[in-house]
Amino acid sequence: MHGAGAVRAEFEHCVDTVRLALLGVNNDPAEKDCKMIKGIIFDKDGTLFDFNATWGPSTRDMIASEVGGDPARMAEMADVLGYDLNTGVFLPSSLVIAETISTVADAMLGLLPDVTKPDLIARIKEATKYVPQVEPTPLRPVLDTLRDMGLILGVATNDAEEPARANLAHVLDMFDFIAGFDSGFGGKPAPGQLLGFCAQTGLTPSACIMVGDSVHDLNAGRAAGMRRVGVLTGPAPRAELAPHADVVLGTIAELPAWIALQSTS
Repeated sequence: MHGAGAVRAEFEHCVDTVRLALLGVNNDPAEKDCKMIKGIIFDKDGTLFDFNATWGPSTRDMIASEVGGDPARMAEMADVLGYDLNTGVFLPSSLVIAETISTVADAMLGLLPDVTKPDLIARIKEATKYVPQVEPTPLRPVLDTLRDMGLILGVATNDAEEPARANLAHVLDMFDFIAGFDSGFGGKPAPGQLLGFCAQTGLTPSACIMVGDSVHDLNAGRAAGMRRVGVLTGPAPRAELAPHADVVLGTIAELPAWIALQSTS
């Protein structure tokens, strides 16, 4: 981990290099280093794991459990959550895709008058720890490749940290930083989690990329001063992500090649 002074010095050097470039002076041999990607912070749901394949089937069961299986109340709850009971998938506009558990619980409580928020959040956290996660591409080989490239990896999720760590148990050793909305950094689209990653690893935001499947993820990256990569493993289509991203990829499996290209451009 770099000290604060070293991080500040690196940041100021990059600022100076950019200033020289604007003046037409591009002969600084360290300019390329300022452009290098050194860290990646990933969203979890819809990025490391396929959103609908993972959460679609279990959400129907969760809705049924919370409303006692009543079909009319299930339909109401599904509408609040932006979930299609017939197809078992989330709509692109669903608040579940990008909001925190706290926000999702607030929306659900309007239909659960006898339930307290702490109890509901506790049930959601406990249930989500055990949902089988569907990888859109085998995670460990991709993460191994990225680490072999010298990259530092982290996770920033609007899920709670405890279930996030449970979901990532098989690849926890790949990450130097994992933050949920309840880890003390806030939730996305605010940049707190991303800046926390930089503070812990000693990287500057300009040397990092945020990878996510939602506009919330990409806006968090922009607010933190990071480059932004969208992926299509969540409900959001390319057209929704593209205006907010430097690039939109199919899955994180395409990241190593894209990052290698950046280092040579």
